[in-house]
Amino acid sequence: MANTMEEFEALLNESFEIDTPSEGSVVKGKVIAIEAGQAIIDVGYKMEGRVDIKEFANPGEEAELAVGDTVEVFLRQVENARGEAVISREMARREEAWDRLEKAYADEERVDGAIFGRVKGGFTVDLGGAVAFLPGSQVDVRPVRDAGPLMGLKQPFQILKMDRRRGNIVVSRRAILEESRAEQRAEVIGNLTEGQEVDGVVKNITEYGAFVDLGGVDGLLHVTDMAWRRVNHPSEILSIGETIKVQVIKINKETHRISLGMKQLQDDPWDAVEQKFALGSVHQGRVTNITDYGAFVELEAGVEGLVHVSEMSWTKKNVHPGKIVSTSQEVEVMVLEIDSAKRRVSLGLKQTQRNPWEVFAETHPEGTEVEGEVKNITEFGLFIGLEGDIDGMVHLSDLTWEGRGEDVIGDFRKGDIVKAKVAEVDVEKERISLSIKALDGDPFAEAVGGVKRGSIITVEVTKIEDGGIEVEYEGMKSFIRRSDLSRDRTEQRPERFGVGDKVDVRVTNIDSKTRKLGLSIKAREIAEEKEAVEQFGSSDSGASLGDILGAALKRDE
Repeated sequence: MANTMEEFEALLNESFEIDTPSEGSVVKGKVIAIEAGQAIIDVGYKMEGRVDIKEFANPGEEAELAVGDTVEVFLRQVENARGEAVISREMARREEAWDRLEKAYADEERVDGAIFGRVKGGFTVDLGGAVAFLPGSQVDVRPVRDAGPLMGLKQPFQILKMDRRRGNIVVSRRAILEESRAEQRAEVIGNLTEGQEVDGVVKNITEYGAFVDLGGVDGLLHVTDMAWRRVNHPSEILSIGETIKVQVIKINKETHRISLGMKQLQDDPWDAVEQKFALGSVHQGRVTNITDYGAFVELEAGVEGLVHVSEMSWTKKNVHPGKIVSTSQEVEVMVLEIDSAKRRVSLGLKQTQRNPWEVFAETHPEGTEVEGEVKNITEFGLFIGLEGDIDGMVHLSDLTWEGRGEDVIGDFRKGDIVKAKVAEVDVEKERISLSIKALDGDPFAEAVGGVKRGSIITVEVTKIEDGGIEVEYEGMKSFIRRSDLSRDRTEQRPERFGVGDKVDVRVTNIDSKTRKLGLSIKAREIAEEKEAVEQFGSSDSGASLGDILGAALKRDE
């Protein structure tokens, strides 16, 4: 009997050791009843515990639990005040989940979970027992304004980081989306070929073009490929959400970038430019753009030409093109050059008007009197505004007959209205020379009208100087140097003359440039002697010079 007692005690102790699970471990139990949202679970060892049914639910799903199911739970405490075991499904799931997640992380596999809460910088995700952090930037490919619709949905996530000791898990939903997008992209791109015509939906518009959705993949339609004509902003042609026909121009296999074009589906207006716009022909066009170096003029949709600043105006030089034409203005232009390879047309604006210098030359022959305003005064003359928006120049030397131009230019002011005569028109150089002094006629030319070189004229002495004498003829002053006062050295003395004396002199030079007469008494004497010798014998006939001169004088008397 005693033996039986000992055996019984031993068995009892053994059963206690085996059957009494230690607190803090995962045990199996059986659902014996479900009431008031709780499952009553028999974990054996004559112990029961209660667990909320929702703890058995997978993320984003309803709990499926029935009486008789065997479940794993975590035993926290063998007995509480009510004599029940304190058990938890959550903690059992957590242990289970961590094992499962670590394996998935190592194998780089996706895991299912549900977003259930919002925290600073992101969201909390239930991964079937373990709680992970989903940063805001990892929710979607594009920033998400409202994450409400994503809450509580069962969906796949990628584990980015995990640390069991600290209980940290970081997941991403975006990585999954990007992967599926890349797959979808690859599929769409695989079905596209360069040159193919496709329909697309305008998704986004920027300064430089539009992004077009071709069914899961975006292509860029650059602003220069929208139309053959100049498009200032894509919104002139397209609006978001619009379906358009485009051509695939280029597919970059590495970056998966797709370039699209719209104008490629229309006829290129450049094919007919040379027939339509012959060199030298004049056309009506519209100014589309103005730059520092000229203005662009649209001849027809898709064909633009440049009027270079040098071809804009005959008269307005060094002026910004914006001062001559304005955007959208209709203008007449001439085709100067066509370069089809570079798709360039050079146009001229001034060629459609007559050269104002040519017109002036026709209407104002030399000697015509003109009147105009002094536009500018420079060190070498005056610029005078003439009809046709052009200027003529009066050089210093054409200001006055008397004295120097430098001395009289100070009498003129900007804005003065002056008269002048046309001296010369050079159409090539675009120069008009005017003369103010010509208005009065040339006193020098009038004074010396009948005088030639070799003429003997009578002059009046106006001044006696050491180097010679100043004389006057018909109001024109001249100077006779000492050496020209006589052929006789002893008579070359200025003081033998008095102011008011009349003297006969020979004209040795007429210089219309310096407006001076070259005069000489000596030359007159030599010429007279030569004449006397010719008339009255030669010097070797024995007659002396005195005799000959005497005879000549007698004859004169």
